[in-house]
Amino acid sequence: MSALFSPLAIGPLQLCNRIVIAPMCQYACTDGLANDWHVQHWGALSQSGAALLLTEATAVVPEGRISWADLGLYDDACEAAFAQALASVRRWSPMPVGVQLAHAGRKASTHRPWEHGGGAIAPEAAHGWRTVAPSALAYADSDPVPAALDTAGIARVVQAFADAARRAARLGLDAIELHAAHGYLLHQFLSPLSNHREDAYGGALESRMRLLLEVFDAVRAAVPATMAVGVRISATDWVDGGWDLAQSIALARALDVRGCHYIHVSSGGLHPAQRIVAGSGYQLPFAEAIRREVDRPVVGVGLITTPEQAEAALERGQADAIALARALLYDLRWPWHAAAALGATVATSPRFLRAVPHGLPPLLVPATGTAD
Repeated sequence: MSALFSPLAIGPLQLCNRIVIAPMCQYACTDGLANDWHVQHWGALSQSGAALLLTEATAVVPEGRISWADLGLYDDACEAAFAQALASVRRWSPMPVGVQLAHAGRKASTHRPWEHGGGAIAPEAAHGWRTVAPSALAYADSDPVPAALDTAGIARVVQAFADAARRAARLGLDAIELHAAHGYLLHQFLSPLSNHREDAYGGALESRMRLLLEVFDAVRAAVPATMAVGVRISATDWVDGGWDLAQSIALARALDVRGCHYIHVSSGGLHPAQRIVAGSGYQLPFAEAIRREVDRPVVGVGLITTPEQAEAALERGQADAIALARALLYDLRWPWHAAAALGATVATSPRFLRAVPHGLPPLLVPATGTAD
């Protein structure tokens, strides 16, 4: 049997295979509201044959959005719009859906990537606002300097994550992923390059991990046991003196003890001086090292583009599941093609069953539990 198409339990969540759709920002919102773009985008992904759809980074407060066009889950209007989009998707697909809860910290208040290079927007400019961070250190020299969070501000961040988690639970979502990677706020607290605090949230590793662990505990307490809760981390900053694999292993162990259902292992994004040595599956060694140290599943991601590569990573024990982002944007039927290559099957709407080319064995089976 194909490893990629074998089932996997992520805490209370049962996955039919090991293909996870990684969060991908769409920059399509006004005031944080999901809309028709999300209906068609999530709907297409939900028919892909993957096992779990993680929606894009979703801000827990308005100032936590990466850009003014980002998705949010911080008020009743955001919750209602998310519910409407999700209902349209779930009518036609039984695929589990999770949300990645995020706060961009000092990397917030930016243009959309295709406008002005995605650069920072000044607080006084249109679509701009004052950003916050663990310390008053900008991401890039040309960026506005963020405000350092005080202890009351940190408490508000923890509360915002918990409140957004409650909204996610009311929406009937299956999973929550906490975004502690790619240089956003929780990662900023982890890294000594961005965290120069001298209080209980800075300095020693245990203190730099404090905010993420407090957020995790608050989110777990806010949602029912039927929801999976995981964390995405950057295993290294790719900068000397920054966050690295050894610290990531210590964090993974702390999360494992707390009952974190999975760890999604990416890298980079914290500092413009990063020097990433990219290549096919370049982040899998980080996932493999962390996987050896924890009991719960580890998700590998990053330039994994072929079914054979994904299968080999699982067989070698580098990860328990494989997350795809750009590969699925490019080819929405990637899991179908992987099933054909690996002799497996995927569930989809019966309307698609005749899509299998003549000469191939049956690889599509009808999904159950939808309007079909």
